[in-house]
Amino acid sequence: MHTLMGCFCLKKLRHKPGYEAPINLASETPFTVNEVEALYDLFKKLSSSIIDDGLIHKEEFQLALFKNSNKQNLFADRIFDLFDVKHNGVIEFGGFVRSLSVFHPNAPEADKIAFLFRLYDLRQTGCIEAEEILMFHLIFLLYDLNRKLKEMVMALLRENNMSLSEDVVDLMVEKTMMEADTKRDGKIDEEEWKEFVKKNPSIIKIMTLSDLKELTLAFPSFVMNSEVMDL
Repeated sequence: MHTLMGCFCLKKLRHKPGYEAPINLASETPFTVNEVEALYDLFKKLSSSIIDDGLIHKEEFQLALFKNSNKQNLFADRIFDLFDVKHNGVIEFGGFVRSLSVFHPNAPEADKIAFLFRLYDLRQTGCIEAEEILMFHLIFLLYDLNRKLKEMVMALLRENNMSLSEDVVDLMVEKTMMEADTKRDGKIDEEEWKEFVKKNPSIIKIMTLSDLKELTLAFPSFVMNSEVMDL
């Protein structure tokens, strides 16, 4: 018995700073304990790709997205900032799971709407301004394309610094502002955003990742190695 307890304690000591128990995270999110453990395995891979300290640094985040740690991307930077819940320049495991849980199919729609608003509020002013709407339309457009075509379009946009004709940009911004900016003050606040999404529910499609509901089906080894069995 003592030997088993000793092994158990040693196993616990191997966790890096910022680690939170799967059973606690599962109680706060739509994820099961096994799914949180699956996410921890992914987190360990991401957080050790450059600096093995149990934290995801921005360079590691960019490396996971673009296979290039020096790649600069405004959208990726904003996602990183939202996952960095403590605003200390790194993503800890708890923040990683809680932020990712918003994309779970069973996450409340209100949480998805709020997260998406914060995502497009690039300047963090509490409102979505006209200049930020172009990013909104590009991301939504890319989501609706099939995977291969999406990769081609994304590559094309990167090569051209996301340049579109001035007329197209103006039309996209004008149409969105006319529909969403009901107060006619040149910006979209959180109240207007909620009403806009209600009228256009397809907007939050990008906030649901169906694969998150099937983590243990995709990686059955996590169930076999689980420290805590789901009830």
